[in-house]
Amino acid sequence: MTTQHDPQGEALTERQQAVLDAVLALMVEQGGELTMTAVARRASCSKETLYKWFGDRDGLLTATVRWQASKVRAGNYDRQRLDVSALRDSLIRFAANWLSVISSPTSIALNRLAIAQGGKGGKGAGNLGAIVLANGRFAIGERLRPVFEAGREAGLIAFADTETAFRSFIGLVGRDVQIRLLLGDRLDLAGPEIERDAARATDQFLALYGTGNHAPGRPTINA
Repeated sequence: MTTQHDPQGEALTERQQAVLDAVLALMVEQGGELTMTAVARRASCSKETLYKWFGDRDGLLTATVRWQASKVRAGNYDRQRLDVSALRDSLIRFAANWLSVISSPTSIALNRLAIAQGGKGGKGAGNLGAIVLANGRFAIGERLRPVFEAGREAGLIAFADTETAFRSFIGLVGRDVQIRLLLGDRLDLAGPEIERDAARATDQFLALYGTGNHAPGRPTINA
């Protein structure tokens, strides 16, 4: 049996991954409040097993969000030999992964449910919204931070604040896509279109933040 790791470094077995996929499937089909009983029934396991693996319901939801967010990763790069081409490729991979994830039915359902719960008052309300922010948006931002900082150290991009740079990049990548999907617009985002959008956004970002250098110690290229 193979294992994968969520963004927090915790190993997930194939069986645990299947349980988290079952949670996502229930969100797509039903929305609303998820119960441990419904998850156990869909995943063909006992509630005792769910509690053993994930703790309480919030623990299960946290693991589910991490599992979905773990699909968004930057491309591989050598920090010591980073050049513009490698930086661009890594950012394009991240952008394409992110667009593919946020446009999936599972992410749309997850985010809709998080928004609905986040708007409610009372004890226990809004937990999913906080979970999605912490383990989705904020965790993904931290995952891209090393790429940005490697690019800055190599003299390829320049920025004062990593969070501001990330927000600029993600804004160029996402445009109005996510809000339109959440509101029910049936956008057809196929693989080639996602790749084109990812490359376009990356080139726009590099036009805004790029220094014009190929790599550290090399002369600046005049446009």
